[in-house]
Amino acid sequence: MPSGNVIRGTRVGSGPERPPERYAPAPRQAVTYWCRNDHGFDILIAAEAEAPPLWDCPRCGQPGGRDRGNPPGRARVEPYKTHLAYVKERRTPEEAEALLAEALAALRRRRGRA
Repeated sequence: MPSGNVIRGTRVGSGPERPPERYAPAPRQAVTYWCRNDHGFDILIAAEAEAPPLWDCPRCGQPGGRDRGNPPGRARVEPYKTHLAYVKERRTPEEAEALLAEALAALRRRRGRA
């Protein structure tokens, strides 16, 4: 037995149906990029926007450039870094010890231990 508050024939996120003559899409340009594996792909960009020099290939993931004869080199694979690795890059061990001591002191004050 259906409830009275169900909307049938629509999907979540759909808006009202509009006839196509009421609006016009924004002007755009097709920019062709080429990767090292000779994959050509077009990206639609706003007509007034400047096209970026590189775009990742949707087929192989390598960077693509606008010059077919001279595509960019292979992308360097960055190793996975943990949050701790990034923190260690920004802080010296002495700074880390000082921050830890300050945080522990604040925690002890909150818990009532001096």
